[in-house]
Amino acid sequence: MLPGKQRRFCADGTQPQHAEGRSPGHAPALPRGGLTKNTGRTQFKVVIKALSPKEVTRIYTPHPLDRNDGTFLMRYRMYGSVRKGLKIEILYGDKHVAQSPYILKGPVYHEYCDCPEEDPEIWQNVFSCPSQEPQITKDFISFPTIDLQRMFKEIPSKFSQTRGAIVHYTIVNNHIYRRSLGKYTDFKMFSDEMLLSLARKVHLPNVEFYLNVGDWPVEYRKVNDTPGPIPIISWCGSVDSRDIVLPTYDVTHSTLETLRGVTNDLLSIQGNTGPFWDNKTEQALFRGRDSREERLYLVKLSKENPELLDAGITGYFFFREKEKELGKVPLMGFFDFFKYKYQVNVDGTVAAYRFPYLLLGDSLVLKQDSQYYEHFYTVLKPWKHYVPVKRSLEDLLEKIKWAKENDEEAQKIAKEGQSVARELLQPHRLYCYYYKVLQKYAERQASEPEIRDGMELVPQPDDRDSVCSCHRKKPLREDL
Repeated sequence: MLPGKQRRFCADGTQPQHAEGRSPGHAPALPRGGLTKNTGRTQFKVVIKALSPKEVTRIYTPHPLDRNDGTFLMRYRMYGSVRKGLKIEILYGDKHVAQSPYILKGPVYHEYCDCPEEDPEIWQNVFSCPSQEPQITKDFISFPTIDLQRMFKEIPSKFSQTRGAIVHYTIVNNHIYRRSLGKYTDFKMFSDEMLLSLARKVHLPNVEFYLNVGDWPVEYRKVNDTPGPIPIISWCGSVDSRDIVLPTYDVTHSTLETLRGVTNDLLSIQGNTGPFWDNKTEQALFRGRDSREERLYLVKLSKENPELLDAGITGYFFFREKEKELGKVPLMGFFDFFKYKYQVNVDGTVAAYRFPYLLLGDSLVLKQDSQYYEHFYTVLKPWKHYVPVKRSLEDLLEKIKWAKENDEEAQKIAKEGQSVARELLQPHRLYCYYYKVLQKYAERQASEPEIRDGMELVPQPDDRDSVCSCHRKKPLREDL
């Protein structure tokens, strides 16, 4: 079971596809059509209960999210597991919507239930994992074989001393062990939680790898260099680095904490995209820290062209001497960004991790050309999913004017970007991506992974408040 399980449906009764079986956590595709006006979310009623009257479980179900395009997103979080399955009723007034009632055949487990599927093929089929991910294929071209002993000797001295943000992981028998190499490894809490969550869902391959939890990619050697590059995993890649890229800590954490610890997650954004297109403010918006000089230039442009651009720095750290000249603006709630028709995406220290959230909104994204990328960028196309802007931002005002003069085309690009983001950034796709990286990595290891000196077990969380009875786990012989 995924945290923040989601399901989409049309308000006019048209039928989305739906999958039965163990809840895979992805939203089925919807046909075109549906309502185009807000029908009022309070008129929907969602009832979720165990199929068996003998089973009782606690489920949090907020109001469906209106995505302003005739579809609604229904989310729920379970605090218990059921063996027989769930019955999900979605009512508009007193009428069932689409294929309601939905039947999810059991068992259905809550997020913290440690009950991994032993057969990865079954798990990937249930999750509808794609057979190929373009970025993964590209990342592993440089590494037909992975020499674990070379990495064990080289990485601690070469990378942990200079970067100080490397975490060394070994996964054996679905148990996760790690040691920190360097003093800037606090963000391992995000990689820990994602790996633990994945290990509760599927039995992971035995694998030993090094994760860079810092901002910048670290491996810049080319394949024909001597010695050649080694496969370090990072959350951000660049055109001149060889790091293997995973979904960022930001999108994975927001997914894990959906309906619990965060509000700006990849699902809630979809129901808070601001006014309809025609009612949005016809300006480009930027808010953010001073983490790149081009962001300061944005503020200057904004002061000179307020009719086109509203840009402000919310906090100074890198260029504190510029605060008096450029000023500082209050923080803005992220949902309020989408009151504006155009969003400017400019790099921070590396790729701006707000980009996936901006795509999911209902605004046109003007994206600065960048050497940095996240795991899904390779699928995106300029002028189809976003409007490209030069690295220097010298053509930004020209692109904003183009958007204002070509409103229909600008809206079409915004919708295309939103549509591809909805598909690529669904929770189940992030889990699939993580698993594919670990699988590819394990296949290329030249030796067996080892639990090294100094490693400690990363334990699964103890969730005593939720019942978890795993039908897959067989009792040990001595327990019989």
